[in-house]
Amino acid sequence: MLGTLNREQIDHVLRTELVGRIGCHDGGRTYIVPITYAYDGGHIYGHSAAGLKVRMMRADPHVCFEVDHMVDMANWQSVIAWGVYEELHGDDATEAMRYLIDRVSSLMASETSLPSHGLGAPSGHQGDTAEHEAVIYRITLTEKTGRFEQR
Repeated sequence: MLGTLNREQIDHVLRTELVGRIGCHDGGRTYIVPITYAYDGGHIYGHSAAGLKVRMMRADPHVCFEVDHMVDMANWQSVIAWGVYEELHGDDATEAMRYLIDRVSSLMASETSLPSHGLGAPSGHQGDTAEHEAVIYRITLTEKTGRFEQR
């Protein structure tokens, strides 16, 4: 049976999953990239080094976010949300990064998997320099929809 997720089911999928995909568009080009994220009921929080994704979201802050929960090919849930990208700074960035780390800490298998962007701690990765600007951001969700299949 195919169906539509209600608001509570949509929020449940967004709260329980840890990896989603951001779709951004600029200059006639669309880019979709997976991210680890945290959801607080109205915002998606993420972090990144400055690169193509960040450049595109700075140019056009209107983005799409997608996440799936998949048991098997006949039992799944999928959420698509639209929102507006915003970079965070200072205390807002620190608070968002701590929230993100708390949310994804169960997946961190080693010291090198810890995201250090925005907390002032060195990451230990070879080649880290000031040119790899850390960006802490949130996406304020403006619309959400969801579908499911259940056998």
